[in-house]
Amino acid sequence: MSSRRVLKGAFYLLGIAAVIAGLIYSPLFTFQQLVVHGNIHLDEAELCEIARIQYGARLFELKTDAMTANLLRDLRIESAVVRRQLPNKIEMDIVERIPVATVACDYGYLDFDRQGKVIASYRSLKGADIPIVTGVKLRDLYIGDDNNNVQVAKVLLFLGKIDPADIGQISEVNITVPSAVVAYTKTALPIRLGELERIPEKAGLTQDFLQDQKTTRHTVEYVDFSYDAPFIKLADKTTEGK
Repeated sequence: MSSRRVLKGAFYLLGIAAVIAGLIYSPLFTFQQLVVHGNIHLDEAELCEIARIQYGARLFELKTDAMTANLLRDLRIESAVVRRQLPNKIEMDIVERIPVATVACDYGYLDFDRQGKVIASYRSLKGADIPIVTGVKLRDLYIGDDNNNVQVAKVLLFLGKIDPADIGQISEVNITVPSAVVAYTKTALPIRLGELERIPEKAGLTQDFLQDQKTTRHTVEYVDFSYDAPFIKLADKTTEGK
C-alpha cells in the first residue's frame, strides 16, 4: 500500500472524527426537553434531580444506564427505562411505588407498596386514602425493608390487584382471624373475604362491588366473598350469585 493511500485514509478518518466531534459538541445536541411517561407524583424537576441530569448538558455525555441506576436508587420509583432521543430529548418510562396499605409497627406505622416494600414510616397515624391493616403489629422493619409477615403479604397481594382509583374506598382490612378476614369500606360496610385464598378472584369481585357502589341505589348490609358463590345481603333482602 502506497504512503499516499495511507495518508489519504488517515485524513479521511480524521475528517470523520472531526464531524462526529462537531456533532457531539454541537449546541444542537444538548439536553433541552424531558418526556416522561407513567409518573404520578414525581414531576419533571424532581426526576431530573434524581437522575442527576441538567438541562443544557451534552446529550451524548448523558449515559442512559447511569440515569436508570440513579432513578432506581430512589425508593419512590419501582422501575425505570431511559432513552435518548435526538437531537435534544431524554425520554423516561417510570413506574412509581404507590402505597396500598398502612400497617402498625413497634414504633408507629408503615406504608407498603404492592410488592411489600416499606416506602414510608411515621409515629402517628395520618389520614390517608389507603386501607389500614388491623389485627397485626410488625417489628424491626424500616424504610426500604421488605415485609416478612405471611398474612400481610396476602393482604398486599389482594389490595395490589384493585384499581388504585378504587382502593381508597376501603378503609380497613382486619386479619385478626386469618380464616375470617374482613375488609371494610369507608362507609363501614363489611366485605367478608374469609381465608385469603383465590386472591385474584376475590380482588376482582371486590373491585366490581366497589364500582357498583358508586351507582347503586340499594342499601347493602354486607357482602360475603368467602364462598365460591358471592353473597350480598341487602337491607331488605338477600341476593346470591350476583
